[in-house]
Amino acid sequence: MIRNIIRGIIIADLQDSAVESWHNGRDVIPLSPLDRLILQQHRHNYGLWHEEDEARRTDTSDAVIAKVKRAIDKLNQQRNDCIEKIDDFLISELNVAGVEAAKEASRNSETPGSIIDKLSIISLRIYHMNEQVNRKDADTAHIQKCKDRLVILAEQRQDLSESLTDLWAEIGSGRKRLKVYRQFKMYNDASLNPAVYGANRGNS
Repeated sequence: MIRNIIRGIIIADLQDSAVESWHNGRDVIPLSPLDRLILQQHRHNYGLWHEEDEARRTDTSDAVIAKVKRAIDKLNQQRNDCIEKIDDFLISELNVAGVEAAKEASRNSETPGSIIDKLSIISLRIYHMNEQVNRKDADTAHIQKCKDRLVILAEQRQDLSESLTDLWAEIGSGRKRLKVYRQFKMYNDASLNPAVYGANRGNS
């Protein structure tokens, strides 16, 4: 049934399982085409998380940091492309199921893909905050601070999961219409970024 394709809690569990597996060197096999897209998007956020950590290092050269920054740009583009692919896939499923939005149906400024992205980031935050709680070299105050944050993160994830489930139910019933909002990141396109095409023109 089209309304059961998206369930926030199940998606959050999939993301948690993937983060755990990837940190332990194991791969995750998607069970459906939608799972595959969700895991691709999640994997880009996973890569971003660790590159962002590297970008804050002060014990390495500027050349290394520049390489990391370029990796961040690439991963961020892939992450955003995957958000759009998830929404494109969902629109295709709606069309196959013959779901049409009612004439008076409203649009939502946030799409299922963008909420799934937020759930992905929270999954990573929870995993790494748990790492902080289990640090042997951290003091009691640090550990308690991280425990307090985990409570807030769990609440935020619950809220997002329920919001995603509710939004999809409204879309699946035709009460809301789903539209993909293209981001058209200009800085990653050499033909649209004046700092890049201007420099290339000057070198020609």
